[in-house]
Parts: sequence; C-alpha cells; structure tokens
Amino acid sequence: MTESLYQMETDDAHPIDLVEHVIGANQWNHQRVGHDELAVEVAGRWCDYRLFFAWHQAAAAIHFSLALDMRVPQSKRGEVGGLLAKINENLWLGHFDLSPEDGLPMFRYAVLLRGTPGPSHAQIEELVNIAITESDRFYPAFQFVIWGGKSVEDAIACALIDPAGEA
Repeated sequence: MTESLYQMETDDAHPIDLVEHVIGANQWNHQRVGHDELAVEVAGRWCDYRLFFAWHQAAAAIHFSLALDMRVPQSKRGEVGGLLAKINENLWLGHFDLSPEDGLPMFRYAVLLRGTPGPSHAQIEELVNIAITESDRFYPAFQFVIWGGKSVEDAIACALIDPAGEA
C-alpha cells in the first residue's frame, strides 16, 4: 500500500474521495457527479459497465451500483424478474435488480461504514471486482432470456456452468 493511500485511509477523508483515489489508481474513466457521488466507466467481458458510488451520510453507507449496457423491453420484464430471483439465489454479496425507469439490469450493494475510519483500498477494489465478475457471469443469461427466447431455467443453467479453461 502506498504511503499516500495509507494516509488517506487513516485521515478523516470523505469516503467518496477514497473511492475516487482507488478508481484513479486503476486509471478508470470517472467523473465526480457531486460532493457525495462518483460515476465510473469500466470495460467488462461483454460490454462497458457504468458504476455509481454514492455516500449517504445519515446511514454512514456507500451505495454502489453497476449498470449493464442493455435495456429490458417492457414485454420481457416479467421473465427477467424470474431470472433476477434465480440469479440472486446464487449470490453471496449484493443483488441484481431492474431499474423501473429505463429497464437497465443493475448489480447493487451497500457498504456500511459507521464506526470505521472509512472504506479501505482493498474493500473498494474487491467490491468492484465482485460486481464485474458477477455481471460478466450473468450477462449472457439476460441475453438468453431477452433476445434468445430461452427459459429462465435454461439461461441460469448456462450461467452457472464453470468452464475449465478458455477457448
């Protein structure tokens, strides 16, 4: 850990400042949307993901979301709801849901920080890595249901297969 990052983690830095430091160290495109918000763009396996971090002072929590670059048509939202339930049964951390406004599938998670000096570099990196890994893992399942005409069961079965190696 660099001295400057250690110093940031032990000082009373704003939690979004700490997140921004980690994002900058990874050279990911980002923009500070407001004092308590940060938007980030990261390349995934299947598409570019839009990440959003927001600090909620009253809850002493960072809310994190990752949006998949796809829109679920209104006619498929019922089926995708069933897929979301199956996907979420297989997650230890976070959950997927569907934005009601624009039909974007999203991975969401909140980090409670009350009583701590703030998030660590490792926590932020792990949060982003988990979100990207799970989004890459289930992105094809969304595609199968939305555009491929597959059942929820078939789509989730394909997503849960662990490949041995790469082609």
